[in-house]
This record gives sequence, C-alpha cells and structure tokens, in this order.
Amino acid sequence: MKILVTGGTGFLGEHIVRELCESGEHEIIALSRSKSPVLAQLGVTQVCASVTEGPELSEAMVGCEGVFHVAGFVSRDPEDSQRMMRTHIDGTRRVMEAAASASVRRVVLVSTSGTVAVSANEAIHDERSGYATEVAAGWPYYASKIYQEKLAFELAESLGVEVVAVNPSLLLGPGDRRLSSTEDVLKFLRKQIPMIPHGGMNFVDARDAARATVVAMSKGRAGERYLLGGPNWTFQEFFARLGRAAKVSGPKLKLPSKWQTFGAGIVEELYRHVGREPLVDKASVEMSQHYWWIDSSKAQRELDFVVRDPALTLVDTVRYLRRNIATDV
Repeated sequence: MKILVTGGTGFLGEHIVRELCESGEHEIIALSRSKSPVLAQLGVTQVCASVTEGPELSEAMVGCEGVFHVAGFVSRDPEDSQRMMRTHIDGTRRVMEAAASASVRRVVLVSTSGTVAVSANEAIHDERSGYATEVAAGWPYYASKIYQEKLAFELAESLGVEVVAVNPSLLLGPGDRRLSSTEDVLKFLRKQIPMIPHGGMNFVDARDAARATVVAMSKGRAGERYLLGGPNWTFQEFFARLGRAAKVSGPKLKLPSKWQTFGAGIVEELYRHVGREPLVDKASVEMSQHYWWIDSSKAQRELDFVVRDPALTLVDTVRYLRRNIATDV
C-alpha cells in the first residue's frame, strides 16, 4: 500500500512510521511541518506542510490507499485553544475531504482516551462510554479532540471514507523529542512536582500503541474506536514506581484537592505576572484530580494489542530523557 502519515515526525507518528517500515511492504509518505533525521534514515518520503493550509496535503494523498491522521497540537495553555481547534478540527476536515477526493479507502484517526475516559471517581471506561464533554469543557486540548472525533465519524458517512479511531492514553517510552507527552516525567526527574495529586492515570508505551494503530488499518472495524492503554494506577503509585525506575525520591506531600488547585492558580498567576512560565499550571492540577482509567480489552481482542511490562516503559522513558533531553538529571 501507499500510505500517508500526517504528523509523521511527532512522538507517536515516528513510531508508526517505523512500524510500517519494518514490514517492508509499504510506500510511506510522512507529512509534517518539519523534517526528521529519524525518518530520513528510514528512507521515508517527507513532505513539509500543514494539514490546515496549502495544496501539499491533497498532492501527498494522490494514489494513497490509507491515511494515518496523527497530526495534532498538545498544549495546556488556554491561549493556545484556537490553534488546537484549528489543528484538530479544520485539519481533520481537510484530511477527510482530501481523502475522499483521492479515493482513499480508510483513515485511521489518532485521538486520545481523554475524549471518553475521564471522571472524578475511580471509574474504568471502555469504548461504550459517552464523550466526557462536561468534564473536559474547560480543557481546550480534550475539548478539541472530542470535536475532532465527532467530525471524523460524521464526515466518514457523508464522504464515503472509512474511519477507525484509536485512543491511546498518556504516551510514554523513548523518542519524545518535543516532550509532548513526557514533560511531566522530566519534571519529576528535576524534582519540580511538589505534591502527589489525588487522581489516577493510565499510560501506554508509544511503541505498543503504534503497533496497534498500524493493525487498525487492516483489522479495525469502520466507525469504531479502540482504547489503547496500560496499567490503571493512582498518581501515588505511579510516582512511587517512577521513583524506583529512576532512583529518584518523589513528592511526599498530599494536600486536599481544593487546596492543590487553589495553590496552583496563585502560583500560575504570579509566574505569568512576571513573564515567566509556571512550573505547575492550574489546568494540569485540575486534570490530575481526575481518574483517566480505561479498559483496553476490545483492542486486545480485535487489534492484537499487547502491552509490555510497564516497568520497562518507565525505565526506557527515563533513560531516553537522560540521554537525549536533560543529561543533568
């Protein structure tokens, strides 16, 4: 197959391209805003362009049978909300329309587990869970991903293009050059996380998520979503295990939720007032008071999704950050 990967130079995108290359069966085109030396070594055709503007997207789509739409923009800054909306909504509309014009059979959309799997209690969500619209309304990234997912499924019906969504949880593992997913791990290594949040998280190795995403092109059912996640841990357990993997002592203090959010809001205001980026922002603290727990049984059954030992993922994440991002930790 001739396959287009949007966002091919991102954390998950590069792992998807690498997975496709290992099969040796596909002609791969990676579209992104900049070129990647990793993809150059793999011999992949790279197209520098945006999914939101320009003719390059449609040109790259010609002759393709499948598209992995991975391009996205991650930010916790409310000032980036419009950019996230444009990237995830306008970009997805253009991808779907270009796919229809080029007679592409299937688009695999990379979304996030946070579109359906977030709550204030210790619930474990699966694909039958409804969109977490009310919970995520104040978090622009997750709100934009909900709209993106809805739009993709709607356009699939009207344009006649099959869409399969994969929804990974927090991506960890090696290769996150831009710190789009592993920034909090780096903060932990630098002892910049002052307290233990009350919520719970789920994470998945980017390499495992990439493998399942590639399988979704051939085995995923059109119109369906697949949650891709590993262990469901409280943040207290996550920091304890991360500390053992990194040989770093983690935070000990655990404050009531309202005080954590209130304190983070004050700190954020003070930092921004003096023109500095806050170490901990209010939105991150709010999100960490929730539970992001998921059940990936459907992906295990239908996409051959297998999760490696989470301890290995933590070790590989820490090793990559220390060797490639911050040699002082």
